[in-house]
Amino acid sequence: MSTVSTPPDASAVSNPPAPARRDAEATKTAILRAARYLLARQAHADITLKAVAERAGVSAPLVLKYFGNKDALFARVMSFQEDADALLDAPLDELGRHMVRHVLVSQRERGADPVLRIAFAPLHGDHGDVLRANFRAQVTDRLAARLTGPEAGVRAELAVAALLGLGVMFGIARGSELRALPVEQIVDRYAPTVQTHLDGRDPAQDVS
Repeated sequence: MSTVSTPPDASAVSNPPAPARRDAEATKTAILRAARYLLARQAHADITLKAVAERAGVSAPLVLKYFGNKDALFARVMSFQEDADALLDAPLDELGRHMVRHVLVSQRERGADPVLRIAFAPLHGDHGDVLRANFRAQVTDRLAARLTGPEAGVRAELAVAALLGLGVMFGIARGSELRALPVEQIVDRYAPTVQTHLDGRDPAQDVS
């Protein structure tokens, strides 16, 4: 009795599942989060890769696999480049809404907003200086370069200041009334404050 073999599913061959990549991304995210947590509480020199690995729930060799060495890991931790890519990823006339929504969703879904870590930069010490320099270059200066009109630098810093204030109240102070509101309702009420700075409008002109 002959049997008919079933040909392999072409889609399974050409589109293999990708859990390994998702696991790798989750692991890298956990390592970065652990390093940020420790850096906010200890001097850079006192943090070991073993401590980062234990905090992240992984092995120290895995930290080395993904980041190479301690200096490379903390250079990544102290950079805002990727965070700014996501924060500023919208046309200028929609940027206020996008930035506010981004901060709120980051807090609500991940419990953190990487841009907000500038609030924990030490006042003294080399890594505090590096964090502040990176934040200026990669967030506020980059935003200012997109703005037109006078005082672009001041307006960029005011817009980011408004955003950070919202992040602190929502994610750190955990204002109960604010957190009870739907995200889009907060966006509707708060985004115009941020957008006013981006547009360079005089708030007094918006008062009828």
